[in-house]
Amino acid sequence: MKNKASSGSGPSQRQLRVGELVRHALAEILARGDLPDPALSRVIITVPEVRMSPDLKIATCYVMPLGGKDPKAAIDALATDAKPLRGEIGRRVELKFVPELRFRIDTSFEEGARIDALLRSPQVQRDLDGQDDNDRQEDEE
Repeated sequence: MKNKASSGSGPSQRQLRVGELVRHALAEILARGDLPDPALSRVIITVPEVRMSPDLKIATCYVMPLGGKDPKAAIDALATDAKPLRGEIGRRVELKFVPELRFRIDTSFEEGARIDALLRSPQVQRDLDGQDDNDRQEDEE
């Protein structure tokens, strides 16, 4: 029988909690430079989000090099070092199974900038200004 709380479309509290633990551990490992790979030591990598699979066996880590410099090279270096990273996370986070790490480029900053640009566009500003005029007319009536 399925739990009603898990029937929602979003991640469970457990997925969110474990994802955050893995994110913190990964960010600390990358910040301290605890890996011998020179490709990773030359760049600062941020880890804005880690999404866990429902069975907690796969962690999809969204990462971005600071300044957005050559994200593909950073993803490739992280994928190459996935096993040592996984081992290091296993030492830092107490989990029954250490998840397999998969790395993806974080596009949330680009998406946020795109939405911000849309909201500041003349067409949207015109629509918003027109909406304010309609609201005032309705208030006066």
